[in-house]
Amino acid sequence: MISKIIDNLKTLLIALFIAVIIRSLLFQPFYIPSSSMEPTLLVGDRIFVSKYTYGYSKHSFPFSPPILNKRIFSSEPKYGDLIVFKTPSDNRTDFIKRLVGLPGDKIQIKNGDLLINQEKVEKEEMLNDFEIKCGGENIDVKLFNEILPNNIKHTVVYNKIGSMVNSDLYIVPEDHYFLLGDNRDCSRDSRFLSSVGYVHKDNLVGKARLIFFSNDTNNGSVLKIWNWNNSFRFKRFFKKLK
Repeated sequence: MISKIIDNLKTLLIALFIAVIIRSLLFQPFYIPSSSMEPTLLVGDRIFVSKYTYGYSKHSFPFSPPILNKRIFSSEPKYGDLIVFKTPSDNRTDFIKRLVGLPGDKIQIKNGDLLINQEKVEKEEMLNDFEIKCGGENIDVKLFNEILPNNIKHTVVYNKIGSMVNSDLYIVPEDHYFLLGDNRDCSRDSRFLSSVGYVHKDNLVGKARLIFFSNDTNNGSVLKIWNWNNSFRFKRFFKKLK
């Protein structure tokens, strides 16, 4: 009896060890709780993030143990990457935003346009009427395809009324990055220096790769099997992110 219990404990510990290794070194799942990245990511999306893309730091591991004093096997992120990171204000909270500023870049929103190093980022307006969430409210927005300096194209939205027309000039420090939400007027990101600000390279957790599951939390719990057709966003299952 005792030997059977010991065998079961060994199996459990091995399984736990493998799960920690996969989560720390390869892929980690995350849940999207806010609308700051709409329409790219919706509340209720569940995504896989590759942990190896930018190398490893203490934040690659559960509870951020102080086992690494710098990032190892590091590689540079690129404009347009969807990055999960630990917020600099507490080094604990996970955020996901899009990278628009590399070390040394000058970032500014001016007359409603994003400028990188004084160069206006090209954007193409898509739909005339588009509605999106901001917190618990639906708001009317303008939808654009934005083309970053490395020709990466992605979708952003700006409020039709009350949009941020101008911002301060931000100069990205060495070893730091500047990240914005795609839902530009409904995102707490690097523009908010006291709570997020510039993100140090050691705070990068990984790159978002795939939506593996998505359900509309406003349409009931996943436990209500009879409501899956209304709750589950089947078209978003296994959708690659870019």
